[in-house]
Amino acid sequence: MESHAFLDPARRSANRSLILLLLLLVLPSFAAAQSHDASASSVSITEVKKLYEQQNWDAVLRAVPAQSQGPAELLLYRGLALARLERWREARAAFSEGRALAPNDPRFPEELAGIAYRQKDFSNAKGELRRALALHPADAYANDFLASIYFQEGNLEAALKYWNRAGKPILSRLTMDPTPAIHPLILDRAFTFSPGEIWTRESFLATQARLQALDLYPGMYFALQPHDDNSFDLAVHASERQTLPTNRWEVLLSFFRELPYQAIHPEFYDLDHAGLNWTSTYRWDDQKRLVSSELTAPLFANPAIRYRLYFDGRNENWNLTNSFLPSSPAFSRLNLQKAAAGAELRFLQGGFWQWTAGVEYSYRDFRNLYGLAPQAAPFFSSGSSIALRSSLQRWLIRFPERRFTLQASANGELGTFYRDPLGRYARAEGTLAARWLPKARGDDYDTQISLHSGGTSGYVPFDELFTLGFDRDTPLWLRGHPGLQDGQKGNAPLGRDYVLVNAETSKVLYRNGFFTVKAGPFLDTGDVYDPSGYFGSTHWLWDTGLQTKISVLNRFQIVLGYGKDLRTGRNSFFTTVLP
Repeated sequence: MESHAFLDPARRSANRSLILLLLLLVLPSFAAAQSHDASASSVSITEVKKLYEQQNWDAVLRAVPAQSQGPAELLLYRGLALARLERWREARAAFSEGRALAPNDPRFPEELAGIAYRQKDFSNAKGELRRALALHPADAYANDFLASIYFQEGNLEAALKYWNRAGKPILSRLTMDPTPAIHPLILDRAFTFSPGEIWTRESFLATQARLQALDLYPGMYFALQPHDDNSFDLAVHASERQTLPTNRWEVLLSFFRELPYQAIHPEFYDLDHAGLNWTSTYRWDDQKRLVSSELTAPLFANPAIRYRLYFDGRNENWNLTNSFLPSSPAFSRLNLQKAAAGAELRFLQGGFWQWTAGVEYSYRDFRNLYGLAPQAAPFFSSGSSIALRSSLQRWLIRFPERRFTLQASANGELGTFYRDPLGRYARAEGTLAARWLPKARGDDYDTQISLHSGGTSGYVPFDELFTLGFDRDTPLWLRGHPGLQDGQKGNAPLGRDYVLVNAETSKVLYRNGFFTVKAGPFLDTGDVYDPSGYFGSTHWLWDTGLQTKISVLNRFQIVLGYGKDLRTGRNSFFTTVLP
């Protein structure tokens, strides 16, 4: 037989005709088969759904095998059936495959959240629910589910944020435990919501701010009890500050909390059940004597407006040898006697911001000046002054899901000094304070960072200068720079203008019903300067160290710490007691 490497033209034409004929016969059959398969898929989804509604979980799994390449809807029912059988790993795999096929369907992250919740993995459950809400923000089920998780974690603000989107919670009853002694009218005005209404996050924050402003309930917390009809009972647990003879030991501990520093704190709360608090301090330290007293109470029985009347008198010895410039081996000292009295109104605007306005009269007398340059005499002018004061506090960010807050505050003072050459002066400060609680519940690893800045204009008296260091009478802490030397103030840098950053974190070491112990590192950095050239720091300051905080009965806090000046290498230890 003769062999040919290539077909001749006639045979090629015949083969083409044969192939064309075969295609014409096969294509209609293939199209019909595809149509039949699509119809079968549609029917199978209906059948699987019916099986699932009949709670026939095994039949659902037989209809949708593990390697099914069907639509995402089939994988949803397979995952639901597996979840009913508590086969969590396989259910998670089915939902994950379904999400890959239908990434915009919120049902898959919702079901994945349900699996994580059943396995007590609240963190993953919250993440999946947030993904579902990113696809469908108004989904009532996802909002309610996410709110319930936050509620179980004790994060009431975050729970209310998401419950409110679902039209919940509706309060049926409000109680306080124990029953407060304050006048019922004041207490009623402190609560900005009523039974039968939806309890909003804004209402919760406003109520919390008003109760805190009363300064009677240091350890309060809110508890919700759900009912079958989707309503809730709200119980506010708030033990009042006590005065003698109600709770002798608690009151005595608070009274003598600064006894090691030669100071006591006579305090009386809720006088005449009108929310009137009288607090005072008496310090008999020879180097820094102090008598202060203040009255605070709601104005016209309205806890959203609070008045404050105060008096402050002090006799202090200052040693400026290490802070007065230019430095010299000679001692630089003075004695300051000052008395101040003032009145202030505080206005709470909801739960997000508040502001104050007030006026203060003061008289100061500088005596026994020694080792100070004559050109610096205007700083130490004795005489009277009157000042108008105002402050503003506002929450810039409240991110309850991440337990992060950012608060801004500003305060200003405009004064007139009735003694030449000082005349008028102004003083302003601003603060940004961030706080982050990284764990879902509790205050372990509490992290705080704050930025402070302040400045003055005009000729301010010496006691209006800003002091950066550690001193129990100043809030501007540089914890590696002791503010006292031999018990006298003036050892830390001071000046007319400053910038300061404080950062710290605290780990809970021990807790019981009486006290809590926390410890952690801190970092302080800042600078203080003065255009006169007599005060200020000669370079930027850096301090670091460790501190321990002991909170006692939610009444006061003992701070013990070690600080190191990173520029000079000097070490210091500090202690104080905070209210």
